[in-house]
Amino acid sequence: MSAATLYDRCAREAASVVIGAYSTSFALACRLLGKRTRQDVRCVYALVRIADEVVDGTADAAGVAPDEQRAILDALEAETLHAVAGGFSTNLVVHAFALTARACGIGADLIVPFFASMRTDLDTSLHDGASHDAYVYGSAEVIGLMCLQIFVNAGSRRPIAPDPALVDGARRLGAAFQDINFLRDRSDDAERLGRDYLGLSTGENTREDVLQRIQADLDAAAAVIPRLPRDCRRAVTVAHGLFAELAQRLRSADPDTRVSVPGGVKARIAARSLLRLSPRSTS
Repeated sequence: MSAATLYDRCAREAASVVIGAYSTSFALACRLLGKRTRQDVRCVYALVRIADEVVDGTADAAGVAPDEQRAILDALEAETLHAVAGGFSTNLVVHAFALTARACGIGADLIVPFFASMRTDLDTSLHDGASHDAYVYGSAEVIGLMCLQIFVNAGSRRPIAPDPALVDGARRLGAAFQDINFLRDRSDDAERLGRDYLGLSTGENTREDVLQRIQADLDAAAAVIPRLPRDCRRAVTVAHGLFAELAQRLRSADPDTRVSVPGGVKARIAARSLLRLSPRSTS
């Protein structure tokens, strides 16, 4: 094994460790991806997770001042763009991401908006409709688009542009996931971080407004999931099902309660996806 191959393998394994530690739901869905795409998706989410920790309280708990947090994000973005352009980073998670980005056609057009949204968390606590949409695009929709680039291009010799219908579905699924997380984390975001992503505290939106938007986005995404490559559909269907279940539970839950999906229900959703590939309806 060459030194470069060993380094690449270590980087990918580091990315897998990060994801396995942070998200059981994501880890479940990821295991259902085909071998062709599974590791690349882990590499994307590992970088996303590390960047998010800078602005979501971990850096603050370590005594890192807001200006330093911004500098850390700026440096991480610069390192990521440099690694994607050149193919190497001393940061194993960045290196793993760059391997995937270079192979699957993930470029600065998706990377830069992501880091812009992460920086928004350092100076914006109350969002209106326009700032919410911009934040969700960079923090969630582009992640869906990165995954779509992997689904379409992993293992191919030359990346191609995905079908526009799949692009719209990836964006809307990412937006739904993010809004669901905003609703379930609303109390923590307000009390610990002083943030309101949904405009609920100002009356610009109601909880029902947000739930209806989530349902529309989930339904739009469900309509195009069957058009994904076959080795990706099952995992995306499971992820869709898990978040559809969260959305349903949010409708009947106390607004200050953080809902979750019990392990047994997660298992049933996963089992259902093994029997059929069509996602569940949210209507």
